[in-house]
Amino acid sequence: MDKLLDGIAKNSFVVVGRVGMDLYPDPPGTATEDATEMTVDMGGSSANIAAGIVKLGGKAALVTRVSDDSVGRFCVGKLKHYGVDTTHVTHIGGEYRNSLAVYESRIEGHQSTIYRNGAADFQMDEADVAAVDYGAYGALITAGTVFAAEPSRSATFAAFAHAKAAGLPVIFDVDYRPYSWPSPQVAADVLSRAAMECDMIVGNDEEFGFMAGDYAKGLDKARDLAATTASIVVYKMGHEGAVTFAGDQEIRTGIFPVDALKPTGAGDSFMAGLMTGLAAGQPLKDAILRGSACASITVSKPGCAPAMPDTATLTQFMADHPGPTAA
Repeated sequence: MDKLLDGIAKNSFVVVGRVGMDLYPDPPGTATEDATEMTVDMGGSSANIAAGIVKLGGKAALVTRVSDDSVGRFCVGKLKHYGVDTTHVTHIGGEYRNSLAVYESRIEGHQSTIYRNGAADFQMDEADVAAVDYGAYGALITAGTVFAAEPSRSATFAAFAHAKAAGLPVIFDVDYRPYSWPSPQVAADVLSRAAMECDMIVGNDEEFGFMAGDYAKGLDKARDLAATTASIVVYKMGHEGAVTFAGDQEIRTGIFPVDALKPTGAGDSFMAGLMTGLAAGQPLKDAILRGSACASITVSKPGCAPAMPDTATLTQFMADHPGPTAA
């Protein structure tokens, strides 16, 4: 536990995973098929986490590959706009492309369409991760999509080894996206293997249930990981809050109810808020609630990275909001 918290306290993270382009119809409430105008911004779980950390006062560098075209350059430009270090974002040519997400700012009838054919980020290889100076950071964060294909899968496991050799804790957002994987069986095996190598694991009830092979056994899976390999495991349950296992602690927390505009971006924002809260020395329960507040703010606004709060927005929200709900 001390190694994990000491690493996070440096508030400087190397984040491994994808950056992509997001498109969402304007105005909010518009269905994609009815759209005449769209807003474009940055997306991708790892990129969003990195941007959220920077907006809350931390430092983050992304390790990934992007397509050597206008969309790839757009993604790099947006990372720089949000203050994310792009030293280890490399371009790849040929037919590889950045991921594209088209999603709506509405809850009822919400549609998200993801394009991941020939994904550039899956071409990240072991040379990419070996080039990182891990000693310059406090912790490594990744999201589960990096494990869905080779060479990205092997490269990320290599990054884990490099990070551990440098004394960094490894933090894992399960982030299971079925469309990226060749089969559920491969996903369950690889994600479970990855989870066993991590110091901290964050996932929702469906993701832990998936790794356990039975939704009803998801909570037991989270509890077992905390008892055997991980120092902290956060088991998120949507509107029902979260259960966090840390040593002999079992911490139950609620949420900050809001009028949600969309369901996307909550998990990435939660991670950013949790990391920067712990980095600031907050007790674990307070940091989890900080992450929950970030998630609520993000789902109440259009976009993902642009919807994530900065420190002033988060502080004002937590001061004004009557929540959280009871655990």
